[in-house]
Amino acid sequence: MTGALRLGVNVDHVATVRNARGGAVPDPLRAALLAIAAGADGITAHLREDRRHIRDDDMRRLKEALSVPLNFEMAATDEMVATAIATRPHAACLVPEKRSERTTEGGLDVIGGHDHLAKVTAELAGVGVRVSLFIEPTVQALQAARSIGAPVVELHTGAWCEALAHGETRAEREFERLRLAAIEAEAQGIECHAGHGLDYATARTIAALPQLRELNIGHFLIGEAIFVGLSEAILQMRAAMEAGRAGVRP
Repeated sequence: MTGALRLGVNVDHVATVRNARGGAVPDPLRAALLAIAAGADGITAHLREDRRHIRDDDMRRLKEALSVPLNFEMAATDEMVATAIATRPHAACLVPEKRSERTTEGGLDVIGGHDHLAKVTAELAGVGVRVSLFIEPTVQALQAARSIGAPVVELHTGAWCEALAHGETRAEREFERLRLAAIEAEAQGIECHAGHGLDYATARTIAALPQLRELNIGHFLIGEAIFVGLSEAILQMRAAMEAGRAGVRP
């Protein structure tokens, strides 16, 4: 079914710039408020174990100030579960996390980590937090997500975005995985989101998948904001998503 496609804006890398020098600027909360004014439907922030960008106080201030849903990206650890329960964001997206990685490099191991993820999902759901699982676009991962009890999945689009630099055949194969996974999510009764590595062109392409309800985009928008401003970057992203959803060819 085709409907409106929401845009979630990730403000992590505003905090990355702030933390490079210390101090309080640029402020990820200010960026979040600008994003909302420009048309963002939600704000995402990833509180990492090493606090490399978003900090605990950022999460608190975002929760207190935002008029749209806050999506708390987090590892499925006891510390992060406790923080999420204390913060009570609208949603929590469970992601894999390694200290050595620059960004999230792949989807959760929802099969190997099934029982632990089911426990965390139930614990967060028990306090009213809607849980999403960041997964690879496979039927097996979607079936595991349903068994875990997650109402939402976010498909990892990174492999497709990277494949676009390596020829049409590989990119087409990766996009087909995403397309089939979106269909499977709908068949499983799971709300389907997507994100990682998206820019204007890839957001426009993937927006054509009618099963998708939300795209989560951060790094590209914050980088583009250096040149055109955050509000303009978000306006252009929304235009790309709406054109893709409407089937308008580039």
